[in-house]
Amino acid sequence: MSIIKRFVAGAVCPRCAEMDTIRVYRNDIREYRECIRCDYKDGQNLDGSPDSAEELQTRVNQVAPAKANQPKVAPVTAQAIKFDPFPSKGKSND
Repeated sequence: MSIIKRFVAGAVCPRCAEMDTIRVYRNDIREYRECIRCDYKDGQNLDGSPDSAEELQTRVNQVAPAKANQPKVAPVTAQAIKFDPFPSKGKSND
């Protein structure tokens, strides 16, 4: 029996964030999804039983290497600003 892989319209890849690159297929016990752009693969059991709980590696939770020549930015201190939308209301300029 050949496996039929179908694209999911409007689906966004959780790794590369590209739309319309996810396709799904299944065997007897699992359903899989994969991205044709970044080779992301994921699967889940058809009976709903959980898999191992490991965090998905995405572009957001990766630690970026520090660059040696990158200038350090000083922290910005907050300043309170008093805004009066009607500055001349109730005051006379006489």
